[in-house]
Amino acid sequence: MTTEEFIEKLNEIQKIKCESQILELKSARMGCPKRLYDTLSSFSNQDDGGIIIFGIDEANDYEESGVYDAQDLQKNINAQCLQMEPVVRPLFTVLERNGKCFVAAEIPGIDLADRPCYYRGQGRIKGSFVRVGDSDEPMTEYEIYSYAAFRKKYQDDIREVSRATMGTLNQDALGKYILKLKAGKPNLAHLSDEEICELMSITKNGTVTLNAVLLFSYYPQAYFPQLCITAVVVPGTEVGETGAMGERFLDNQRIEGSIPEMLETAIGFVRKNMRTKTIIDNNTGKRQDRTDYPVTAIREAVLNALVHRDYSIHTEGMPIQMLMFDDRMEIRNPGGIYGRIRIDQLGKMQPDTRNPVLAAALEVLGVTENRYSGIPTIRRAMDEYGLCEPEFLEERGSFVVRFYKEPKKQTVRMPEQNEEVKNLILYCRTPRTRKEICAYLGLSSVTYAIQRHIMPLVEQGVIHLSIPEKPSSQKQLYYSKE
Repeated sequence: MTTEEFIEKLNEIQKIKCESQILELKSARMGCPKRLYDTLSSFSNQDDGGIIIFGIDEANDYEESGVYDAQDLQKNINAQCLQMEPVVRPLFTVLERNGKCFVAAEIPGIDLADRPCYYRGQGRIKGSFVRVGDSDEPMTEYEIYSYAAFRKKYQDDIREVSRATMGTLNQDALGKYILKLKAGKPNLAHLSDEEICELMSITKNGTVTLNAVLLFSYYPQAYFPQLCITAVVVPGTEVGETGAMGERFLDNQRIEGSIPEMLETAIGFVRKNMRTKTIIDNNTGKRQDRTDYPVTAIREAVLNALVHRDYSIHTEGMPIQMLMFDDRMEIRNPGGIYGRIRIDQLGKMQPDTRNPVLAAALEVLGVTENRYSGIPTIRRAMDEYGLCEPEFLEERGSFVVRFYKEPKKQTVRMPEQNEEVKNLILYCRTPRTRKEICAYLGLSSVTYAIQRHIMPLVEQGVIHLSIPEKPSSQKQLYYSKE
């Protein structure tokens, strides 16, 4: 960090007066904070790392209090960094401002293969942390396991299911699969069916695998009750809202069976609960029936959830969730993004595969192409429907695909800003509440002030929301970056 960047960061702190996903503030007026381990761990365990700035008193309205001794502080910070596994190597920057000294410690994110970074004094289970907003939260046992699963390439999709036997599998379906294998892979034709089953992980050391249960069992949920899909239609926009008669769900179904069966049943559930409207083509005059969402996108999203969910013992008690709201639809599957790929890289590069044997088997069965085309297909289908870009989110321990019914906004040229608008944007360089903006504009109606003066600027990308996922939140702040 350069001196100029440090000064800019201090100025920004005085404007926003808060910590963030990559920013932690410490006073250090009277000495070095005794426990930095949690933050050192959480920053090291995220790709972007983070910055700890010493000399800001958060408890006293973010006063620039300065540090007691910059040299001794760096020495004590480094001593704590040496207690981490792997060792954290901070990059220090010291700044003198208004007669006070400030220290910034940049904590780099460590490689995925080396995570989790943890405090040795507490061990991997209790000493590993993850950054959630502006706080450091203990990692769950599953989050810790997921790093080891990637590093050691665990194959949970072919773990043995001791209760299952070859006799409990659908022999007709299994036989057709073996025939397709022999037709597509001629060298396998020289082997016996038993040898093929062992080679292709239908069995492992003679025991039926999870892969075989999910594909060929008559009822996989007899062994794993929660390896299913729970599908609900919510009367509103949030879980917990009720309908006119007090009902929590307008439709509610537990979808079970093999993966191919669950896929088709899930699509049927969505079709049943989507509205279908008739559109007349202005050019041809032909009638066309159109559902709320493109079925192609729904199929790909459900299939991705079934193929790429986590099948480890840590998540076998968690079903895939399919939720249909008034304004959107969400598909949630246990297990976050696998491997090194980031959310913004989805559909743009080849990812690591969490369940390679299962994915390959479904390719042979003709259920999936297994060519990493799911995300691009979803995006293209939504675009052709004229709907908003789908959202792909990673939440702690789960991956979420979100479809909106709202049509995508047409790109418009931003109008020239008059002096009044420029002043309003300047005023919002400090995040403002609805009431503050209303008072600044000299208006009596808060709703009118926001809808008439702020929302057009939000749509143009000039004004931003502090809580974009909840536009109507009472805690919403509006701010500009200009």
